[in-house]
Amino acid sequence: MAVRVGILGATGAVGQRCIQLLDGHPEFELAVVTASESSAGRPYGEAAKWRIDAPIPSSVADLTVRETDPSAVPDDVDLLFSSLPSGVAAEVESAFAEAGYVLSSNSSNDRMADDVPLVIPEINPGHLDLLEVQRDERGWDGAVVKNPNCSNITMVPTLAALDEFGLERVHVSTLQAVSGAGYSGVSSMEIIDNAIPHIGGEESKMETESRKLLGSFDGAELSHHEAEVSASCNRIPTIDGHLENVWAETGEDPTAAEVEESFRAVESLDLPSSPDRLIEVFEDPDRPQPRLDRTVGGGMAIAAGGVQETPAGVQYNCLAHNTIRGAAGAAVLNGELLRREGWI
Repeated sequence: MAVRVGILGATGAVGQRCIQLLDGHPEFELAVVTASESSAGRPYGEAAKWRIDAPIPSSVADLTVRETDPSAVPDDVDLLFSSLPSGVAAEVESAFAEAGYVLSSNSSNDRMADDVPLVIPEINPGHLDLLEVQRDERGWDGAVVKNPNCSNITMVPTLAALDEFGLERVHVSTLQAVSGAGYSGVSSMEIIDNAIPHIGGEESKMETESRKLLGSFDGAELSHHEAEVSASCNRIPTIDGHLENVWAETGEDPTAAEVEESFRAVESLDLPSSPDRLIEVFEDPDRPQPRLDRTVGGGMAIAAGGVQETPAGVQYNCLAHNTIRGAAGAAVLNGELLRREGWI
């Protein structure tokens, strides 16, 4: 029997991608879409300015948009995907969890909260058990799990693979697509024929969220990984696909071949949205490239290549589709993990 789900903030870019990914989903039935008061009460097909390069699913176009309030969502909806702006989500998500709803959220608020699991299912599924602490501390019947920043979703699976060599320090420079800023986030006059060497707040997210994701949970509290992470985040004029140049310092001195094998060895999961292989390794030194490789694994895999040995460790490039794997797809995958582990 399909789980009835809803999307909070369904008219935005991530909400639209979520709708696309849920169309025909084998386990989830999209029953509710919410948005701002100006959209509430209208058919979704009329309220949303659709930006996805595929038609609005007919089953969703006629859904009436509801207000983003627990009282507007039926009790038989078992899981909510949140793509709300963080300023709105900070208050709204707590209200839904207090009302008994389980949320898989892409919103950036509370990602670093001690009792909120920040999860990449293939990397740290055991962190979901932090929900028991969350419910005890907050008195919620519901729960909130977060997926990380899109650039961390690209990088952290590769760092997890390198941890067997004694991961000590990471330097990363990102080349991030304009879709990461939302449809109207970067003007054409600002980005065409240009690169912007700063993205507000992105560096700190990469430097903190990555260590939480790689940390260990002992059943009571989460300890962050001890590796030092420093990031420089840059916006470039590609539409989709975040490319990242990573320098990782390790206690051991792995060969390039050993690093590539460690990437290939990271296991995918048997979940509906999982790619066949989590990290696809390219031996050609000029790959991966956003235009060519952002849709590996249906947009749910990480592409890696250009692996080179350095005096202190290894240097390589990695890439992922930032609105599929890096946002909506990550939330859907976390929802699938919540279902498999019995949280919904």
